[in-house]
Amino acid sequence: MIVSTEQQPVHLAGSVLDRKRHVCAFFHTRDEEYRVLMPFIAEGFDHGDRAFHIVDPNNRADHMERLREGGIDTESAERDGQLTVIRWEDAYLRDGHFDQNAMLSLIEHVLTEGKTLGFPLTRLVANMEWALEDRPGVEDIVEYETRLNYVLPKYDDAVT
Repeated sequence: MIVSTEQQPVHLAGSVLDRKRHVCAFFHTRDEEYRVLMPFIAEGFDHGDRAFHIVDPNNRADHMERLREGGIDTESAERDGQLTVIRWEDAYLRDGHFDQNAMLSLIEHVLTEGKTLGFPLTRLVANMEWALEDRPGVEDIVEYETRLNYVLPKYDDAVT
């Protein structure tokens, strides 16, 4: 693991991300999703960045296995605070519904916490397939994404 105070470039899908690092991506299959995201995730570990992932609770075990297959020591990374993987219910769907204000607060907390813990960047990967379901509050998702675009420029972190 490389930890440096110098800002390292952030790559995603063959491109270098500029200062605005909020990316929305759509995938046809889970294999395609990991083919695109794993180099981004692995690069973050190589740079000493924090990884904060929000996943479908039904796919958490598969997510952890794919990280291990990608060369990430998940046990060590979780123990050291470099990797946090939480379920939708602990982020987007707290109290059983989507609350955009609570989610924006969580995002800001996570990004601020990463710096406090000494990580150069936080690379937040959030799977949002829950928004395709009939969930309470899902009608606020477009407004949330718009508001998120006003919050994220305050941070150097990468949010996908």
